[in-house]
Amino acid sequence: MRRAAVAATVIVWLGGCSAAGKADDPADAPPPAGPMSALGSYLAARHAQEIHDYAHAAEYMNHALAEDPGNFDLLRHTFALRVSDGQMTDAVPLAQRVVKLDPTAGLAQIVLLLQEVKVGNFTAAAARAQALPVEGAQRLAAPLLVAWCDVGLQRPAPALQALDGLDQLRGVQMLKDLHTALIADYADRLDDAAAAYGRATGEQQALTWRTAELAGNFYERHERSEEARRLYARVGSTDQGAEITAQALARIASGKIPPRIVASPRDGIAEAMFDVASVLDQPETLDASLIYARLALDLRPDFPLAQLLIAEIDEDLQHTADALAEYRAVDPKSALGWTARLRAANALDALDRTDEAAAELQRMAAERPQDPDPLVELGDILRGRSRFAEAVGAYDSAIARVTKVEPTDWRLFYSRAAALERSGQWTRAEGDLKHALELQPDQPLVLNYLGYSWIDRGEHLDEGLRMVKRAVELRPNDGYIVDSLGWAYYRLGDFAHATQYLEKAIELIPEDPTVNDHLGDAYWQQGRVLEARYQWHRALQFKPEADEVKTIETKLDHGIAKLPAAASTRGG
Repeated sequence: MRRAAVAATVIVWLGGCSAAGKADDPADAPPPAGPMSALGSYLAARHAQEIHDYAHAAEYMNHALAEDPGNFDLLRHTFALRVSDGQMTDAVPLAQRVVKLDPTAGLAQIVLLLQEVKVGNFTAAAARAQALPVEGAQRLAAPLLVAWCDVGLQRPAPALQALDGLDQLRGVQMLKDLHTALIADYADRLDDAAAAYGRATGEQQALTWRTAELAGNFYERHERSEEARRLYARVGSTDQGAEITAQALARIASGKIPPRIVASPRDGIAEAMFDVASVLDQPETLDASLIYARLALDLRPDFPLAQLLIAEIDEDLQHTADALAEYRAVDPKSALGWTARLRAANALDALDRTDEAAAELQRMAAERPQDPDPLVELGDILRGRSRFAEAVGAYDSAIARVTKVEPTDWRLFYSRAAALERSGQWTRAEGDLKHALELQPDQPLVLNYLGYSWIDRGEHLDEGLRMVKRAVELRPNDGYIVDSLGWAYYRLGDFAHATQYLEKAIELIPEDPTVNDHLGDAYWQQGRVLEARYQWHRALQFKPEADEVKTIETKLDHGIAKLPAAASTRGG
């Protein structure tokens, strides 16, 4: 349940942040070993950093720095890597050295500013905040830090004025409203806080759980619990799920009044660092997002949202073991504890520890006998491992727990249908797909699956083709659905239209082995033998399933039987 970025447009204004490229497995980076020159350590560190293996990168860079302690570039890189890896104890003395040599080093100044906040020295922290260079991510961070340091100095009016520094950035009005509300709330300016919370949570806003939680907390504390309940219900009705709102709704029902969430300027600054991390949570700025999430967690170790964001970034960077550790560190009693446990199970599966993942999900299912989610996750994991019969059993148990089927439950029936079809139970699969379409009549995934299956089985050909074509209309850039339409035309003997759509699918997903294989078959049927063999060779390069390898190799050796072309096309 990643907190959505305030607005994608703000990224344009945050140039200068480190960019994250495609991550390789950190295991590809050799561990530090043996004596190495400063240059060798530096090069090894840069390679480890490129694949986002920050722990090894920091060790290599630290060795290089020890060999050449006067090298400012090494010092700066070592410091940044320590922050990225969450090693704040090591990062602070490095930050002091960086700032001594370059007082304009923004990240180092922020790290030292946060140390002043920890000991309550807001005078020193405010001075650092005021002096921050306004460039890169600091264009967003600086006004928030200045504002909350003013709060620490008991100057709420200047604090609110400092937030005007956000006005020069596009797409952050909601963020400004939220921190205006938090500061006014902390200063007991209740009318101002209520107005700002109202702007931040307006019906036109895409409401995140954190925004709803902060505003709802205010409403609950000031005898406006019905407004809080409506906010929580808005989040619970989205794909974020009702699970994260359950505690808050139960609290309202019990009449308990919660404590203030942002109870100190330190909490406010942690919130600000998390918000900066959320804005930077984009593919091109993941490294910077990780740094600010680490800063938030360092200030407020009991911050489940920051822990989840760090774990999600770890997963994006293919650091699955680190993500698992972060998920397991989330307080299971927090509103996000259950979500973290579900994600930990998926991380276990990604680490090929599927039986452990299954056992954990079964324990969770036993803990909450009415909750279908652990069984749904179990079904998804087993289906992903081609354990289709077991997956069907998990989905059966999950669906048995659904007391009232809602339109959003289409995915559950669709998932079970996929497992049923792959386990040879077509009649039940067909029923589930039809039910899913009743719940969501224009759902492209369901239209594609049912329509293609009918065509592949030689049943309901006209209706099946109509469904797949409609799925393509709804998702014209989904290469897998476009491939389905091309292959449907192939099965109908319309090789010209098959080639047209399969070539488009190749443009969308050029490295998919199945699409390359399909296009090769279509070329062969049109007598384009050399092109067919080329596509089959490409399919083998992209690591198809073992049973598909043998089939493709046979086609390369012997070709395939000619199929009859359609007497007439059915429309493009």
